[in-house]
Amino acid sequence: MGGKMQRQCVSWAFSVGLFLMVSVGKCETGKEEVSAAKSLVWGPGLRADVVLPVRYFYIQAVTHTEENVTYSPGSNTFNVVIKVLSSREHVRRYVPAPLDRNDGTFLMRYRLYGTASEGLKIEIFHQGQHVGQSPYILKGPVYHEYCYCPEVEPQIWKDTGSCPAEEEQISRDFINFPSIDLSLLLEEVPNRFGDRGIVHYTILNNQIYRRTMGRYTDFKMFSDEMLLSLARKVRLPDVEFYVNVGDWPLETRQMKDNPLPIISWCGSEDTTDIVLPTYDITRSTLETLRGVTNDLLSIQGQTGPAWENKTEQAFWRGRDSREERLKLVRISKEHPDLLDAGITAYFFFREEEKELGKAQLISFFDFFKYKYQVNVDGTVAAYRFPYLMLGDSLVMKQDSKYYEHFYRSLKPWKHYVPLKRDMSDVIEKIKWVKDNDAEAQKIARSGQALARDLLQPSSLYCYYFIVLQEYAKRQTTKPEIRNGMEHVLQPTDNESFCNCKRIANIKEEL
Repeated sequence: MGGKMQRQCVSWAFSVGLFLMVSVGKCETGKEEVSAAKSLVWGPGLRADVVLPVRYFYIQAVTHTEENVTYSPGSNTFNVVIKVLSSREHVRRYVPAPLDRNDGTFLMRYRLYGTASEGLKIEIFHQGQHVGQSPYILKGPVYHEYCYCPEVEPQIWKDTGSCPAEEEQISRDFINFPSIDLSLLLEEVPNRFGDRGIVHYTILNNQIYRRTMGRYTDFKMFSDEMLLSLARKVRLPDVEFYVNVGDWPLETRQMKDNPLPIISWCGSEDTTDIVLPTYDITRSTLETLRGVTNDLLSIQGQTGPAWENKTEQAFWRGRDSREERLKLVRISKEHPDLLDAGITAYFFFREEEKELGKAQLISFFDFFKYKYQVNVDGTVAAYRFPYLMLGDSLVMKQDSKYYEHFYRSLKPWKHYVPLKRDMSDVIEKIKWVKDNDAEAQKIARSGQALARDLLQPSSLYCYYFIVLQEYAKRQTTKPEIRNGMEHVLQPTDNESFCNCKRIANIKEEL
């Protein structure tokens, strides 16, 4: 930032006895002084009863004059100490440094590997002073992700997680299915889609059973793990349904032709599939701070230079999975000062490599060195789109018949700049955003803010549960464990203490 001096600093973490500390020294001097007392802290990670794979909360830097800081005040502005309340407990946990989101806010994440029966104490500091209402006491038990402890009252769980009363996309998806005849599906789904990659699930008494049909069914690992994770948190309705684990939505029948309620990761204008968050978003949510590095939370701290320091070009990299991608590269060769686009791997159009060349792979985080990001469909909706929206570059999105579960909330010219499906206006639009920098930044910020809300883990769990609830309401017959189904068991966790009080209370009542 102009007028700011920076020097290199080191962040570190250590665990001793009962607590883990994330250090912070003041490494950058900002434009205004941050007030520890006036800064704000909020989010589900400050509540014991919101159980997620990774718990998280937010910190907003605020000045002594009660103005929200809107730039990075320094990546080490805040430090966090997390203690177990009981000296008798030793709970393993992972607590990385807060993520600086470069807009005055910080995202704090932590993952528990055991249950804190007495609870946790979270302290947040700025220059040695408590921030906001710190310390925050999470009265136990604070359950870890693999503790099987479902809330038996769904509405209590939904209220605790601040789930919306309804989701517009879910409501629209179920318009086509006022009732669901399970016996009809049992016959028709295998006949029509049995070779396409279908996972047939039944959930009874909060236990999950499934059988697979067709190709690509290894992708069942994502739906398996999400359903198991959800069942550990809330008692699921008894329900029997079919998940399409291929890329393309399947059901082309419209309402008058009695479509089948197939659940897919992607929808389209000419199909009636019920849409869930993609396997990529699902995996990102489950694997944060474990198996992936560019998950939907971590990427929020990897958004590149400040807006004014980004390269004023539109940028795109990807495979050759759609002709419009090839066209974009040709346009880039004609206008290299405005657009940097390249194919990184050829599969569908190998004969084009000689003319178009092959671009080097670069880190996804380096995309955000560029001010404008072009989003073009792949075989279906480009699954990088939510990650682009979470960055602080401006997203220019191709018009598409495909959509993910959250697209309906996005508005062109408010959250992104629309491009024609044939990409014929891409240069015109790039020139417009360059000539209207303030408006372009406003659109980028608006899109980023909405994506942060729609794509946070708690919102995704709500979305999954509401889909299952709406589906179960429409069943005209009872779900059954069908021939060929296997029991999908919860993972064993012998190393971590759980002792669910809800289950104990249920047994006592019985």
